[in-house]
Order: sequence, then C-alpha cells, then structure tokens
Amino acid sequence: MQVVLITGASSGIGAALAEEYVRRGHHVALCARREDRLQEVADRCQKHNPAATVICVKADVTKREEMDQAVAQVVEKFGRLDTVIANAGFGVAGKFEKLTHEDYQRQFDTNVFGVMNTLWAALPELKKTKGRIGLIASVLGYVALPSSSAYCMSKSAVLALGECLRLEVAPHGVSVTNVCPGFIESEIHQVNNRGEYDPDRTGRSAPQRLVMPADKAAKQIYRALQARAYEAVITWHGRGAVFLQKHFGSIVAWGLKGFATNKRLNREVKRPLAE
Repeated sequence: MQVVLITGASSGIGAALAEEYVRRGHHVALCARREDRLQEVADRCQKHNPAATVICVKADVTKREEMDQAVAQVVEKFGRLDTVIANAGFGVAGKFEKLTHEDYQRQFDTNVFGVMNTLWAALPELKKTKGRIGLIASVLGYVALPSSSAYCMSKSAVLALGECLRLEVAPHGVSVTNVCPGFIESEIHQVNNRGEYDPDRTGRSAPQRLVMPADKAAKQIYRALQARAYEAVITWHGRGAVFLQKHFGSIVAWGLKGFATNKRLNREVKRPLAE
C-alpha cells in the first residue's frame, strides 16, 4: 500500500488517477487550488474504497512554500510518501507573435516550475522510501503544433527534466516515469491563457473517436508507474505521432505545414489539441 500525492487532482487525468489508486487500495493526497472540486473527487474515491484514506491538500504548485507545506502535511498524516505524480498544468494557446513574455512566463510557472516545486518538496521523502515519480508531460512535448509553442516548449522541458532527474535519483532507488498523453478527456479547453477555469469556455478539440476516457488513461499510467517504466505514451495515435517524430521528423513537419496555413483551423485552435 502506497501513499500517493497527485497535483492537479481536481479534474481530468489527476482526478482519474486518484480514483484508480484508491481502487487499488492505496492512500491518496489530492492537491490542487480548487478545494471544492478536490472534495468532490475525494468523495468519489471513498465510494470506490471506503478503507482507503484520502485527504485534500489545497496548494498552488507555482508557490514553493505551499508545496513544501503540502508535502509536510502528507507526511504528518501518513508518516511517509511513496509516489508523487506531477500532473498540474494548463495550455497557453496562440501564435508566437501574438503571445507576450507574460504568457510564456505564466505557462512555465505552472507547467515547468510547478513541477520543479513539487519535486523539490517531495524528493527528500521519496529517497527515504525508494519511491516513484510520474511526470505528466504530453505528446506535444515531442510533436510541435502551430499556435501551441508555449505549451509544447513547457512539455518538452518536463521531458528533459525527467531524463536528467532519472539519472540523478537512480542511486537512491527512486524511479522517474515520463508520461506523454495524447487526446485525453479533460477540462483543458475550459482553462484560458491566464490559467483560469471557465466552464462556459469552448475550443476546438480532437474528434471524439480519438479521445481516450480519463479513467482508461489512468489505468495505463498506473501500470507504467508500478513497473517503474522509463516512459509511457498514452493513446495509439500518440504513440504513432511520437514514433513518426523521432524517426521521420521532416515528414511530420511537412505534413503539419498545411495545418499551420489553414485559416479555418487557425481560427478554431483556441487550446492545445493534446494533454
């Protein structure tokens, strides 16, 4: 039985992961800014497994001191920390020339520095338990799309961080799994470029037949972390896109040129098209 801390646990992949871990009998600490949503997720988790302990920890990953306090709260409650999943993130969309330095800073504050704050707080405890780290990156960390430069850059940075950190913590028995979701059911389209949730916001998304339910993705991520896998690319089309980018990058770039110059698509792309 593990003690698991999940950031960005109020919706989407984070919430689905919380439910999956609780189903499997683990104790879970839910971490996010929206405390009311955290409680809703906690209530669902408890229905799956009343014997598991689920706590809600309100914290903003962009604030180092809040993440230090979050980890301290988890350790005070459970006495240890076995797994950390750095899932909190959102997408800034827009063409490079239209975005500002503040847009990019805001993207990196959450998607990159938020991950770092989480890890800085958690690593001392994970070394004690030879624990597991899951970094939720994206297929777009490999495959660049127009109007998604801020998001793609941030997820590429997460992948690079995972690669480096894996080598540094391996002597301590800690594993790092880079997770690259493709099209997953989530609320990413309801979050604006300022990182604010808006339930009425809409944007172009992938065809529904390509969107994987969050609970199915959570099962795959759970298995990858349990196996201490090097990397997990989620969805068949995500695996295909990453394979093509790694081995036939110039062909992928050629194929995306049409996407970049399609005026209708560019008007519709208000959010990154993948997690």
